[in-house]
Amino acid sequence: MSMHDHGPRRRLLQGLLVLLCLAVTAPASAREPAPERVVSIGGAVTELVYELGAEERLVAVDSTSLYPPDALERLPDVGYLRSLSAEPILALDPDLVLALEDAGPPEALAQLRDAGVRIETIPNTPTPAGVAEKTRAVGTALELEQEAERLAQRLEAELNTLETTLAEAESRPRVLFLLSIGRGAPMAGGRGTAADGIISLAGGANAVTAFEGFKPLSPEAALEAAPDVVLVTKSTLDALGGREALLARPELAGTPAGAEQRLVVMNSLLLLGFGVRTPEAVRSLAAKLHPGVELPDTRGGH
Repeated sequence: MSMHDHGPRRRLLQGLLVLLCLAVTAPASAREPAPERVVSIGGAVTELVYELGAEERLVAVDSTSLYPPDALERLPDVGYLRSLSAEPILALDPDLVLALEDAGPPEALAQLRDAGVRIETIPNTPTPAGVAEKTRAVGTALELEQEAERLAQRLEAELNTLETTLAEAESRPRVLFLLSIGRGAPMAGGRGTAADGIISLAGGANAVTAFEGFKPLSPEAALEAAPDVVLVTKSTLDALGGREALLARPELAGTPAGAEQRLVVMNSLLLLGFGVRTPEAVRSLAAKLHPGVELPDTRGGH
C-alpha cells in the first residue's frame, strides 16, 4: 500500500480522536439533561428549590414542605420525611429525588435506588456553614451551581454577621427547647440538635447539655437546667394545651422561666429548618432573647 493510501485513513482516525476527546471533556450538563421531574424530601430542601427558581421542576414534596404554602397546595404529598414509601414516589416517574439526610426509612430509599431512581442526599448540619453546604448540594443536583453559590455565600454571610453581633451581648439566657411528640412527657433538645444550633446563633445558651438529641424531661432535670426562657414550636404549644397549661407543668413551674412566664413560640420549619429563612429565624429569636440589642439588617437579599 502506498503512502498516499494512508492519508484519508489517518484523517479519519484523527477526527474520531477529536470527537472522543470532546465527549470525555464536555461538561456533564452537555451529556445529560438537567433533572426535570424532581421529588423534594425535607421542608428546607423544598424552600431552596423555590429560592433557586426551580419550583416548576417539582412533581411532589413531602409533608414537611410547608413553605412556601404553594408547595403542598399544588403538588402531591408523598408522606412524612422519616416514614416514606417507595411506591408513591416511583409512580411519579422522577429523574431525581432530593432527600434530606434525615429521610427514610433506609429500606424505602434502597428500593428507589434499586428501581434506578437517582437520589441525592442533602446534608443537614445546623450551622452557618451547614446552611451553605445544604444550599450548594441542592444547587449542584439541579445543575444550578452558580445561583446556589451566590445564595450560599449570602446566607452564610448574614448568619455570621448576626452571630458576631450577638456574641457581644452582655448575657446569654439559658434556653430550654421542648418538643411534644404524642401524649408523653415533652422532650428536651440537647446537644447537636437543630434547636441547640439555633439557640446558639441567636445568642442563647442551651439549658440542657447533659445529652445529645432529644430525651424526656423530668421535673428534677428541668429544675437543674434552670432555664430563663422556654422555647417551643406552635404545634408543641397546641399539643400541650396552650401557654398557661405549659408553664404550669411540674417540669417548668419552679424554673426561672416558669416563674417569670418567659415563653417564646415559633414556627417549627422556620425555627429548625436551617435553610433559606434561617437568618430570619435568628433575628426573630434573638429579638426575644436580647430585646436591648440592635441587630444588623441583613435582609437586603430577600
